[in-house]
Amino acid sequence: MTEQKRRPLPHEFHPPVASFTVVSDDVSEGARLRPDQVYAEGNASPHLRWEGFPAETKSFAVTCFDPDAPTGSGFWHWVLFDIPASVTELPAGAGSGGFPGLPQGAVHVRNDYGSKEFGGAAPPPGDGPHRYVFTVYAVGEEKLGPDSDASPAVVGFNLRFKAIGRAQLIGEYEVSAS
Repeated sequence: MTEQKRRPLPHEFHPPVASFTVVSDDVSEGARLRPDQVYAEGNASPHLRWEGFPAETKSFAVTCFDPDAPTGSGFWHWVLFDIPASVTELPAGAGSGGFPGLPQGAVHVRNDYGSKEFGGAAPPPGDGPHRYVFTVYAVGEEKLGPDSDASPAVVGFNLRFKAIGRAQLIGEYEVSAS
């Protein structure tokens, strides 16, 4: 992928907020995603753990976004919110299939595949490496506001005004041309 194809990250348009840390047993910063996080192979949401968020945090939201998708608007792979403030870790697969370990009350909206769950990486063959931006938002309210029928854009709009902190982890994935 050429540098001019790299598009901004979605929260680069949001006001600055406190930063904190997110880590994963499954995703390493700047490294290739594992087969588990690929749509056609495992399609499982990765393990995520976060710390250092603002003391005023009342809930969390988690998203995965590919800003490099050839759509003009990127591609939302995962949008989850209303995670209780007492939850600081999601196990692998929590956003997929039977949602093992997904906290009570957490809300999924449809990803750009059209399903209310995590949808793994699936860049077009030969399109170069795509970035998969896993972002955890600390939210200053227990409930973000939208329901499960909202679009990722509506969730993003609410996060712009209600997020008080943000952490991100970026993995990459590429499918070579045949």
